[in-house]
Amino acid sequence: MTESGRDRLRELLDAVLDEDHATLADMAGGAHSSTFHFIRRLRRDTGEPPVAMRRRVILERAAWRLAGGTSVTDVAFEAGFESVEGFSRAFARGFGHPPSTPAARHWLPAPNGIHFHPPMSLWVHTTEKTMNPITEHLLRHDLDDTRGLLDLAKGVEPAAYEAAGVPGLQVLGFDGPDESLAQVLEHLVATKEIWLAAIEGADFPAAGDRDPASLLDRHDEVAPRWLSTVRDIDARGAWDDRLVDALCDPPESFVMGSVFAHVVTFAAARRQVARHLLRGHGVTVDDGDPITWLREQRGEA
Repeated sequence: MTESGRDRLRELLDAVLDEDHATLADMAGGAHSSTFHFIRRLRRDTGEPPVAMRRRVILERAAWRLAGGTSVTDVAFEAGFESVEGFSRAFARGFGHPPSTPAARHWLPAPNGIHFHPPMSLWVHTTEKTMNPITEHLLRHDLDDTRGLLDLAKGVEPAAYEAAGVPGLQVLGFDGPDESLAQVLEHLVATKEIWLAAIEGADFPAAGDRDPASLLDRHDEVAPRWLSTVRDIDARGAWDDRLVDALCDPPESFVMGSVFAHVVTFAAARRQVARHLLRGHGVTVDDGDPITWLREQRGEA
């Protein structure tokens, strides 16, 4: 697409990916455009907000660098992260596994087929199939929101954390009570641990510690595996496949699409219960709206 002999879209993409353009204003300035028109043009021509595209392509470049033997520490700071821990979380959320595990490929799902191509250029994959955006949003919002709630829970005193704030509440019959913040947050993490064990054919997972720090560690281990599993199910068109769950007594079969719906439905309910309990313990917390979350992901908030 050219304007007066110029490849204007290419210029906009270059502005997104320029290493000196850390903010949206930097990107727009580098493209000699107002921020409003810069966002509007990129979203129209690529279907992806500039901040989200930059984050994704930087992670793709990081995966390529890691595959070439560069250390996680060096890659983290090359990618502009302030800490290795922050980079590791972002990488795991994107690829479904930590940066210490080699990526099968260095591309992430993209709505436009635009990807990092070594050493410092782009590749446009014109036949790329990506997950339905609604499914992706539900999946990613659940994982990010759960992590945020676990982080907030670290500020609650241990006795209050274990106290029954909503006596008698049980979100799902066979899971046990959801009366305390500890119980609700443990169920948010353990549900994914148990379903992944069933899908992978592993033993029933042993109960771990449920203090906020321990649950955060458990979440950071299970979240990328859950993300990778759901993406794999979608890529294979396996939503109607049946899982025979040997962890049930007697074993039961479940349609994979219903398993995903089950997890996100009850996770959404429990996240709102967790917010109610956190407020009761004097913790300031947002309303958990996925609209706000998506705006933040796209750099629009």
